[in-house]
Amino acid sequence: MKFGFTKKSNKGFTLIELMISLFVGAFILAGVMFTYLGMKVTTSETMDLGELQESGRLAMDVLKRDIELSGFWGNYSLTPDADTLLGGLPAAPANDCSAGQNNASFPVVSNRKFISLFASDDAMNCIGTANGDSDILQVKRVVGQDSTGQPTSANQQYFIANPQAARIVNGTGGVIPTTGNEKVWEYLHNVYFIQDQNYTLNGKTVSIPTLRRMRLTRGRMTAETIMEGVESLRFLFGLDTNGDARVDIYRSVDNMNQADWEQGTSSILTVQIFLLVRTFEPNPSNSPGEQTFVLGGDTPATLRTLTFNDDFRRKLLTSTVRLMNSGSDKWVI
Repeated sequence: MKFGFTKKSNKGFTLIELMISLFVGAFILAGVMFTYLGMKVTTSETMDLGELQESGRLAMDVLKRDIELSGFWGNYSLTPDADTLLGGLPAAPANDCSAGQNNASFPVVSNRKFISLFASDDAMNCIGTANGDSDILQVKRVVGQDSTGQPTSANQQYFIANPQAARIVNGTGGVIPTTGNEKVWEYLHNVYFIQDQNYTLNGKTVSIPTLRRMRLTRGRMTAETIMEGVESLRFLFGLDTNGDARVDIYRSVDNMNQADWEQGTSSILTVQIFLLVRTFEPNPSNSPGEQTFVLGGDTPATLRTLTFNDDFRRKLLTSTVRLMNSGSDKWVI
């Protein structure tokens, strides 16, 4: 048997065909790369914005809840005073947070009223180093839900009160006995401030501005972290100066005086919160440029402007909180 083969001519691509193919391939690859880079930048921006939004929202929620309940003394109808509280007071913490008169963790004998809400742009003695472009906020109150008949923490102080009388005692680890119509409330003293903290990200140490809190515990003020990435904090206080339960003027911490904090002739009805959050690390896709943020105020006396020139992303959040324990909205229990 014989097999026959047909000789055929094998031809490849011409140079022009190769060049056209390379050009088309490069064009398609460029489109794919452009789409990929665009999606990468968009994803990075979305993640940054999501990080900023979430950090700011959580920090704002913590501040709003504490501020709106400042000066809440449970079923006690008066403001705590060293002359009227029964049974003496627990020992003040060794590193107590205070500024001004009668503004420590517990009331003292004084001709000035005990202050439940206070802010300053100067670092308090209990904090040490705090970021200079940020306010410090101090809140005193009791927890909104009473602990009557429940075991107490030996590491906390408690406010035992009826409408006419009150006392502050250390927790025992067990149930604090009460008489008559007394109720037991956990006593709080919180101080919020911004401080740089070092963290390890992607194998390197970075410094991140952080919202922190000094919290009253038995014998000391304890530092704790609330939220990373909070760069600046500012407050404006809405005062009712004529007793009509309406805000007549907003003042910054620089323009508040001792009488304003005591809320005698005027009442603090609202607090405007300005919260500036920043990404943990710079983003190369965020081209360096001047960023300016106005943290409240419409007059030279209340205006604060912060300007940055770097590639961190930032977001400014604002909120106005109405105090539950001022004006016509006072708690009635």
